[in-house]
Order: sequence, then C-alpha cells, then structure tokens
Amino acid sequence: MSSIAYAVVDPATGETLKTYPTITDGELRDAVGRAHGAHDAWAKGTTVEERAAIIRRVGELHAERRQELAEIIVREMGKPIEQALGEVDFSAAIYTYYADNGADLLKDEPIDLLAGDGKAFIRRTSVGLLLGIMPWNYPYYQVARFAGPNLVIGNTILLKHAPQCPESAAAMEQMFHEAGVPADAYINIYATNEQIADVIADPRVQGVSLTGSGRAGAAVAEIAGRHLKKVVLELGGSDPFMVLGARDLDAVVAAAVEGRLSNGGQACNAAKRFIVLDEHYDEFVGKFTAALTSVQPGDPKAPGTAMGPLSSAGAADRLDQQVKDALDHGATLVAGGGRDGHVVGVEDDVGV
Repeated sequence: MSSIAYAVVDPATGETLKTYPTITDGELRDAVGRAHGAHDAWAKGTTVEERAAIIRRVGELHAERRQELAEIIVREMGKPIEQALGEVDFSAAIYTYYADNGADLLKDEPIDLLAGDGKAFIRRTSVGLLLGIMPWNYPYYQVARFAGPNLVIGNTILLKHAPQCPESAAAMEQMFHEAGVPADAYINIYATNEQIADVIADPRVQGVSLTGSGRAGAAVAEIAGRHLKKVVLELGGSDPFMVLGARDLDAVVAAAVEGRLSNGGQACNAAKRFIVLDEHYDEFVGKFTAALTSVQPGDPKAPGTAMGPLSSAGAADRLDQQVKDALDHGATLVAGGGRDGHVVGVEDDVGV
C-alpha cells in the first residue's frame, strides 16, 4: 500500500484545479468515534420511514443539482457531460428506489416450521459503522448503491472516495447532511491507504465495501479477513464480447462500440475482449474498425462528445504500454495505436 493525495486534476488539460488536505490520524480517530457513536441514535431513534424520507431528499437534491454535479465529475475524471448527467440521474433513481421500497425490504420474513407451534422469522437490522471505499469511474453511482440502502437500514457510514474524486465526495457529503442525515452518521474522509488499513482493523468498524481493482480487493480482503470483518468486493474483469452468430451484424457492431466506448471503456463490465467466430470475423473487424474510427475524441464538456480523455495521464500511459506489449507479442494493428490515435480506455486501479 502507498500514500495517496487528493486533488482534482482535469484529465482533458492536465491542470491541477484544486487539492484537498489528507485527514490527520487524530481527525480520523475522531471520525471513527463519532460515526460509531452515532449509530444507536440513527438506527433506533428514527424509523425506517423517517430514514427513507431523508434518502428520498438526497435523490431530489441530486436531481435539482444535476448540472453542477455532472460538471464536477467531468473535470475530475473526464466523463463526457451527457454521460455524467446520466450518471447523476441514475443515482437519483437509486435513492428514490430505496426510499420507496426500504420499509418493505426490511419487513420481517416469516419462516415456515417443519413441526411445533413456535414462530420463526428473519429480521434485517443494521450492524453499525461501515466503511465504503469507492472508485473514480462512477463517482456518484457507486456511492448511491452503497450508502443509500445502508443508511435506510440504519448503518452509519465512513466514505473514502478515490483520490481523484474529492470534489464530488464533498458534494455528496453536503447533500446527505442537507437532506437530514446527521453529520456523524455520514462522514467523508480523505484518508491514505495506510490509514484505511487501520480503519478496517478498528473493532468499531463492522464491515467494509470496496469497488475497485483486484489488487485493491486483495489488500482489503486480507485485512478484513484477519480481523473477521464483513467484506463486500466488486472487482474489475476482462469481459468478453462474443459474436457467435449475427442476423444483423450492423446492430451487433453498434452494441460492441457502445460496450467499448461508454465511460471511455473504464468500467468493470465494459467490453474488453472480442471473440468472434471465423465466419463473421473479417466482416466484423471491418465494420467495427470503421465504426470506432468514426468516433472522434472531443471536449468532455461539450454536448455530443462520445469519447473524452482517459481518467488520468497514468491511465493513458498504461494503455499505451499495453498496446506496445500486444504488438510485441504478435498482435495486428488495424487502426490507431498511438497516443494521437483512436485508442479507447481501460479500467484503472482504485487505490486502497
């Protein structure tokens, strides 16, 4: 693990727009204590319906501030503005879903007994303080799917966002508090990897959820396992797009381009490999190449841009090296291949 710095670095220009101070060890100990101490009042001093109403308001604030929020992640990680607006809208819908359905999802679930006159049921309750470690590729969506349901059930949250997403992290914390989540029930922390390791190990922390790379997941799982902590990992992959038959190859190619270019290809479920039967191979490669090279990289702030910059200079460097390695091992270059060519993105590590 290594230390990290929190800053907004516009990937379209390379300009550092703002830096954020890393939390001190003392401030972090205080944050853990406050979030732990807030649990009982949040979970037991409010009803599910009251918490759901607050989360509904979080969703409404996302909708009200969609343009402002979208512009933040455009400059943080280069997401084209129309895709950024779509992410904000999707996040708002997630909060609304848990507001609408939280009470029903948390109802006691009766269990039929094989014999006897007793009663049994499953009851879902909060566990306490949770740590969320979030990635840069979907700054709002990933937080929504973690924090929304956990706050409705009554857990409290420490949220460590990716180092390149400090502005969106701060904006979300503000909205949670403005909506009515107590200040100590949701705390944003700009922590280093070493500090996060200590947080996971802290006995007051009941679980950790990470979305990120395999490297990050292995590090978190090792610490969580050693301390017998609940852990949820959503990690990256090398997803195949398989063409086994095609009545309409043009439609298949359109889906392939969307799967490769959406969010710059920087997603766990992006199409990263294409496996095509021999009978379709030549035609698919021709149509796919034409479609990809017709998409021109553009200013992520401009409406209509489908492909903006990769999330960082480091991501572009790694992709450049991957292309060179592939060519060195016998790959055939069909188009692009250089930093000024039509090269699409890859999923990056999430530091933890």
